[in-house]
Amino acid sequence: MSKILINELKQEISSFNPFLGQIKDWVTLSGPTVLSFHEGLGTEVAGALAVFAQHPELEIIGGYSARAITSGGTLSDPTFAQLAEEFLAAVRANPDVDAIYFCLHGACAAQTIHDCEGYLLAETRKLVGERIPIVTSLDLHGILTDDILTHSDAVVLYHTYPHVDFYETGERSARLLLRILVGEVSPVSVRIPIPALVRGSELKTATGRWGECVRAAIAHENSPTGLSGGMFIGNPFTDVPDLLSNVLLVADNEAPIDEAVRIANMFWAMRQHLQQPLTPLAESITQAQNATGRVVLVDAADATSSGASGDSNAILKALLAANFTRTVLLPIVDAPAVQAAIEAGPGATITVPLGGTLDPTRFQPISTTAKVTKLSDGNFVSESNGEIWRGGPTAVLEADNITIVVTSQAVNLYDRSLFYAHGLAPAAFAATVVKSPHCQPHMFDEGAELILNIDAPGSTSANLPYLGHTKCARPIFPLDPDVSFTPRPKLFRRA
Repeated sequence: MSKILINELKQEISSFNPFLGQIKDWVTLSGPTVLSFHEGLGTEVAGALAVFAQHPELEIIGGYSARAITSGGTLSDPTFAQLAEEFLAAVRANPDVDAIYFCLHGACAAQTIHDCEGYLLAETRKLVGERIPIVTSLDLHGILTDDILTHSDAVVLYHTYPHVDFYETGERSARLLLRILVGEVSPVSVRIPIPALVRGSELKTATGRWGECVRAAIAHENSPTGLSGGMFIGNPFTDVPDLLSNVLLVADNEAPIDEAVRIANMFWAMRQHLQQPLTPLAESITQAQNATGRVVLVDAADATSSGASGDSNAILKALLAANFTRTVLLPIVDAPAVQAAIEAGPGATITVPLGGTLDPTRFQPISTTAKVTKLSDGNFVSESNGEIWRGGPTAVLEADNITIVVTSQAVNLYDRSLFYAHGLAPAAFAATVVKSPHCQPHMFDEGAELILNIDAPGSTSANLPYLGHTKCARPIFPLDPDVSFTPRPKLFRRA
């Protein structure tokens, strides 16, 4: 009977969020609960377990799971040290495993360790040696590094954006791991780094131009010798030395260099189109006021799922300054405001400073008078994958025509879960502030008269030159002029 260990550690950080990630921002599990947690969910681990369940000769071992409550700022060194020790302790506790599946993200970074995933893989190799096959799954927004590829037998990544293939990615990872385990295939990986950072609607794989590149990589993966394929577009907000885009193709016993080069050149040719046009904030408010139908105000600069702090009040300030008269629904993170609402109780009217509690350089609090209409513990079920998301104590405040859902800590906002959990349907409001670059169309966009991508301040702004990168390799598009590109394939193969 072969034993397979499963470990996971997932978070995406923004280096421009000044609030360091702490251990309290994580939910950790160990042992059998790692497996039971994923039962019935749409996660990568759930997908992998479904494949492994088809093989009664396997013993699946739950090792360790660390999942951040949401994306956030750079991890403090003590936080990552604790997470890494617990992660590796699970590896040490299972010295007789025959294979390992690691479910990671790729854009996790600490104060002094810029490649957390590569570090965990390198340390794991020191413990298990070179013969144990390891397959690693990553988000396509991960930062691919040589360490990740050196210490993984193969890497499998998401094929969709917005992400709807978590489960399928786990299935693909498990199937490939089993083929490696029985000696059926011998993976060779080709990585082509591309000096480009991209953001915008053309990255939607179903409808955008970039989908052509992803479909080409999928075609390779599904070819007779293909094992895995995709493109990493990185997370432009994780400012680390290896930040850029990458083509990754994995094949059986051969290096698919020509196809990797073709896809890389295809991507480079379309790079100018892979930037998000933005509308100035004041102009956005004017357009929303003059619209007759529903409006989506996209504040991707404060996207908590990309690592932002969530405490931006920039759009709220602009709405108030413009005497906006239509109904608005918006989220914000502000623990002191929630505490004031709890102390006052439902039905009370309070005046509190709102916003700027986590990123005070960008956002200054604005005095807001509002009625407390609802209080909750902030725990709710994600409509995306069935997980429990935790916003901490939460208050719904009504400031005349503006309804504000205030959480104590950042929570994912790439679907409607937070609003629905508090009896609020975005479709019932004239305007909704969406703090995510992209959501599934049916969640906010369908039926909207206007979808405005706003040029607002924030640590995940699509206005990439605004952010002020200092660590990523330069020159890189679009931060620098006249960037050139010549494909230089890098090959990786386990001995």
